[in-house]
Amino acid sequence: MHCPFCNTTDTKVIDSRLVAEGNQVRRRRECTSCSERFTTFESAELVMPRLIKQNGNREPFDEEKLRSGILKALEKRPVALEEVENSINHIKHELRATGEREVESNLVGEKVMNELKKLDEVAYVRFASVYRSFKDLNEFREEIDRIAQEGDGTGSSGS
Repeated sequence: MHCPFCNTTDTKVIDSRLVAEGNQVRRRRECTSCSERFTTFESAELVMPRLIKQNGNREPFDEEKLRSGILKALEKRPVALEEVENSINHIKHELRATGEREVESNLVGEKVMNELKKLDEVAYVRFASVYRSFKDLNEFREEIDRIAQEGDGTGSSGS
């Protein structure tokens, strides 16, 4: 690590502590040349996979686009922002856990729908109507009936 004061490459760590709920290491360093002290923070570099769109185009994962879509579906619904952030983090974790450099964009859509179903069923149906391009009221009814059956514990067999 270069000293920010004299640019010497030889510095030593004099203290290390976990911070940010264990996701970061704070290191107190001292330059062996000028004896100045400074602090560095170290965290894991977590690379998100690129998304393969339906038209074949590839684009970087965009967390703001994900957040925007979820918040739009949840508009005027009683869901705390902390729950939204937890869902976003869960989706990102699942995408990283695939270990793939690229994933189909529909995988992200399905993960969003799973999270919205847990957060708020109305938001789930809103998102599903756009994501699955519902054509008419019957498709809405079928989706609502399917959710209701899952909630009843009757499953898709109706028994």
